[in-house]
Amino acid sequence: SLTDSPVILKILQNWVPRVSHYFDKEHYTYVGHQIVIQESIEHFGAVVWPGALALSQYLESNQEQFNLKDKKVLEIGAGTGLVSIVACILGAYVTATDLPEVLENLSYNISRNTQNMNMHKPEVRKLVWGEGLNEDFPVSTYHYDFLLATDVVYHHTALDSLLATMAYFCKPGTVLLWANKFRFSTDYEFLEKLCNIFNVTILAEFPESNVKLLKATVREN
Repeated sequence: SLTDSPVILKILQNWVPRVSHYFDKEHYTYVGHQIVIQESIEHFGAVVWPGALALSQYLESNQEQFNLKDKKVLEIGAGTGLVSIVACILGAYVTATDLPEVLENLSYNISRNTQNMNMHKPEVRKLVWGEGLNEDFPVSTYHYDFLLATDVVYHHTALDSLLATMAYFCKPGTVLLWANKFRFSTDYEFLEKLCNIFNVTILAEFPESNVKLLKATVREN
């Protein structure tokens, strides 16, 4: 339940900012690997948000609790791909998804940071929340051990579609890990809706960044 006390953490400054006028390349280190992320100022999805840093850090530090090795992992709203890259390094079969306009930068970051490594080759796919799920990801074929989402809830109109997408992919046995910066009442309203359909626990809070990391699993009747 949400009453269990979450771990209080701080997002560690484990990257070196390098500034250029258009494409920012951010350098991070997770699980002993340097990860270089190209950001684009044109899209929300092309910037590394604090939830992605929080979840990456948490996955790195809690490999016994959440062992991703050889697990099937789907990231929705993957953005720049940082979390998917970390999941890859941790040994998962990763499918990173986002809107069509973000995929080029996402693919670039993922291939650049995972090539020449002894790991499962990640896949990048288009996924528009709530659209064509049965056609593109039929239940008979696709089952994921983990569903990852970071900073997917903010001021936008697709929250019902997002919830429907989470519900679609969360089958019995799937663990949803969602990290988000909580700023607006809409963020808390979404959390309330999530609690109505899933078993939800707050795993960690990062108070300085207003980020909460939640774990959700489907209620089995």
